[in-house]
Amino acid sequence: MLSASTIRLLRIPFSIFLSPLYFFALSQVPQINWEKAGLIFIILHFLIYPASNGYNSYMDRDTGSIGGIEKPPPPSRQLFLLTIVMDTAAILLSILIHPLIPFFMLLYIGASKAYSYRGIRLKKFPIIGYLTVIIFQGALTFALVYYGSNAGNEFFIPWQGMLISALLIGGFYPLTQIYQHRQDLDDGVETISYKLGYTGTFIFCAVIYIMAWLFMAQFFIRKGEEKKLLLVSIFFVPIIVYFIQWFSKVKKDNRAANFKNTMRMNWLAAICTNTAFIILLIWRWFE
Repeated sequence: MLSASTIRLLRIPFSIFLSPLYFFALSQVPQINWEKAGLIFIILHFLIYPASNGYNSYMDRDTGSIGGIEKPPPPSRQLFLLTIVMDTAAILLSILIHPLIPFFMLLYIGASKAYSYRGIRLKKFPIIGYLTVIIFQGALTFALVYYGSNAGNEFFIPWQGMLISALLIGGFYPLTQIYQHRQDLDDGVETISYKLGYTGTFIFCAVIYIMAWLFMAQFFIRKGEEKKLLLVSIFFVPIIVYFIQWFSKVKKDNRAANFKNTMRMNWLAAICTNTAFIILLIWRWFE
């Protein structure tokens, strides 16, 4: 019987914060194999992401707030074993999609483990840790979803989509670290957010998000899809408004860079971007 703490530390609802990349990638697939697309969604959101969260919690043994949980329970050996089972199940299930997809899964799982594992601990290096996240959680995820869901047999993955996905993660991830500076330092981890400082984190994320929008603009305009770009841009507006308001509060008082405000930013960004990319997906039926 799985304990309540084990289930909680998997942070399955946290997967919604990563699902925009799935819907963005799927919306760009020329001809979707819906069975494979559905299986990929299940593998990512109910196996890969939760297993990564659980393994990270097992290694970190956080006593302070973490993404999605304000007061995390202590991790158990059961949690560690469950993450191994979930990763194994993800790899085995991915064989049903395409022979190459287990390789994608192994890359993601390997990077995730190297990020958290005490013997390697990529997360303690601000630049390497940041690049690991945006490459594997961003670019690789786009490639995995795009190729695995494509009903066509050609091995083609648009590099622009991978870059946009990496930048979308890159413009958001440091903000998820902004309330954990002290907790991370106590654990020997210097995040990119800590290195940048409170003000620097906001400025850095703003620059990366602008770059993401510029590449997205080029991507859609090149395909003659200006209306789709306008739609996505409209849904970005609430995120930008909250970002500016939050930044103003943090400038006045660093204590505003707290768990509650970070989670509000997470949920707003997830709802807006998921909605935008799901609409892009539905749009296909009217073209």
